[in-house]
Amino acid sequence: MKKLLNILKYALLLAFSGALMVYAVRGQDLSRIGQHMLEANYFWMGLTVIISAMGYFSRAYRWKMQIDATGNKPSYWDVYHAMMVGYLANLVLPRLGEVLRCSVLRRTSGVPVQVGVGTMITERIIDVLVLLLVLSATLLLQFDKFWSFVTSLFSDKYQSIAQNQTTLLIAALIIVVLLVLTGYLLFRNLERLRQHALFNRLISFVRGLLAGIFSIRKLEHKGLFLLHTVFTWSVYYFMGYLAFFAFPATHNLGAMAALAVLTFGTFGMAAPVQGGIGVYHLLVQSTLLVYGVSKEAGIAYALVVHGTQTLLVVLMGGISFVMSMIKSGRAARQLAVEPIPATVALDVE
Repeated sequence: MKKLLNILKYALLLAFSGALMVYAVRGQDLSRIGQHMLEANYFWMGLTVIISAMGYFSRAYRWKMQIDATGNKPSYWDVYHAMMVGYLANLVLPRLGEVLRCSVLRRTSGVPVQVGVGTMITERIIDVLVLLLVLSATLLLQFDKFWSFVTSLFSDKYQSIAQNQTTLLIAALIIVVLLVLTGYLLFRNLERLRQHALFNRLISFVRGLLAGIFSIRKLEHKGLFLLHTVFTWSVYYFMGYLAFFAFPATHNLGAMAALAVLTFGTFGMAAPVQGGIGVYHLLVQSTLLVYGVSKEAGIAYALVVHGTQTLLVVLMGGISFVMSMIKSGRAARQLAVEPIPATVALDVE
């Protein structure tokens, strides 16, 4: 039953992506969209692919720095391959890749899943902070252009929240009461719970998770970590900027337009749908409309940029999947032939 519900959930997400894509091209001349795509100068798209690949290598190195800070020392390529397998999985099942890459890294390097997940949570928090900074810069530098655009995107949600304040307050109160009650019951029965192996395993998992989350405090080279973060986001920016030169309709757009595309395109890619399909295209198309780019040209730009990046992830992720399977197979065979120690200490403190 649970498997069926998961299949239904992902099918609905895919249908939602498809519906957004249909909405993005509704009422437009499909032949004009195709013409814009054919007129594109793919030399510039090739450059975006090259710098995008560099961004993936940099991002993998940044993740390795976090993992190293936890005391685990996987090889760079094991970290890179695990990360790319995760990105590949996200194209099929959104958010599956976040857990899958930690599982792959455990099989190839022995890094505990909870540690990997913890470092990934910290990584996501940092990216959210950077995205908020980019959003703030976009709105401050181009306030007149984008204030009405942003308010139109979120006004319906704000109105819905305003109309249901009482319901939200009651729900929040219930959650707080349940949390307090749960904490009290755990405290009262702590000694009894410590006698159960499952509870001890849970505590061990949480400790590993927290070690991953706070790994950033133990980084050996915080400046280098910051440099890789800046480089990764610079890559995202220049991908969109260089892609402007590939299309006659966008080649005159400047740096500020690229900043806006980065901002709202990232929100689209962060949406919990397969590869950001539909959401990314609609947001980028809407952003380019602010700069006078037609809907047909805007959706053509989004289709080509998203399509080339998806193909790159499929290529790099596919290679990483094969390499990870080879590495994990070797590790399994090695464990099968190595003698098992007479005593094994399990630290659950």
